[in-house]
Amino acid sequence: MKTAYLFPGQGSQSPGMLDRFDASDEERLIDRASEILSADVRKISRNDPSGILDQTQWTQPLLLLCSILALGRLEEEAPSVVLGHSLGEYSAYVAAGALPLDEALLLVHRRGEFMQKAVPAGTGLMAAVLGPSREEIDRVLAEVRAQTGGVVSVANDNCPGQCVIAGQKETVEKAIDALRTAGVRKIVPLAVSVPSHTALMSPAARAMKELLDRTAFGPLNVPVVPNVTAAPVGPGEASSEIRDLLVRQLESPVEWTKSMETVIASGVTRFVEVGSGSVLTGLGKRVERQMGLPEKLTWVTTDPKVSKE
Repeated sequence: MKTAYLFPGQGSQSPGMLDRFDASDEERLIDRASEILSADVRKISRNDPSGILDQTQWTQPLLLLCSILALGRLEEEAPSVVLGHSLGEYSAYVAAGALPLDEALLLVHRRGEFMQKAVPAGTGLMAAVLGPSREEIDRVLAEVRAQTGGVVSVANDNCPGQCVIAGQKETVEKAIDALRTAGVRKIVPLAVSVPSHTALMSPAARAMKELLDRTAFGPLNVPVVPNVTAAPVGPGEASSEIRDLLVRQLESPVEWTKSMETVIASGVTRFVEVGSGSVLTGLGKRVERQMGLPEKLTWVTTDPKVSKE
């Protein structure tokens, strides 16, 4: 049986998500993360002070740390492939042996800072568009861009019938109106001011390039499916390609539907979501239904809160 590990991104965080990691080696790893980030990671993970866990410069390293701690508890055979959603792609490179955890924590902390600074607060907007195909959404957004000259595009293609659009606030609002005129019934503006995975992230991408160019990546122990191309990279040496993909990722859509289709088509039948929550499990099941497979796939989450629900 071929297995894939899935690593979640922003939106999967929850207060107290590190509390279950209380073994001595896990405690040492959390202490080490606090030293690296010059902050009390346990306190932040409990959302203390209120709202801090949702600040992207803290959300990102804490989700990555949660995933790697959960990975350490897995008693499974090595995966055939790993992949992560947005921030989760960094977790995937750590899991694949290409990126040391210490460096990954600092990288994603700075990534969050760069993303927050790239667009002034209140000038960006993201919205979930439910129902229409990616092609239909792209067509409407192209018309809006042509009419306004503004920035709006698909930021996440999460699963069939679920995309997230992002860009300049006024342009996204016009796109929402245009989509509703085109017959889209359900559009949900998100409480996120950073329009990730759009051209507006260009300053953040430039800043990340400088950091990534100074980062040493080791060879991949297993293939990683990146967000930008949805085509496996590795195993083996792929340092230059990884750097390029992580820079491009900030300005490019997260092609999660295509990524999952690629992995399923490769013969993977078991998926383990490693870290906080079960968002990727839900998205994956929708991709599975759309593909009309002859046999059901197996979906597992490492989050005990999800398992008890």
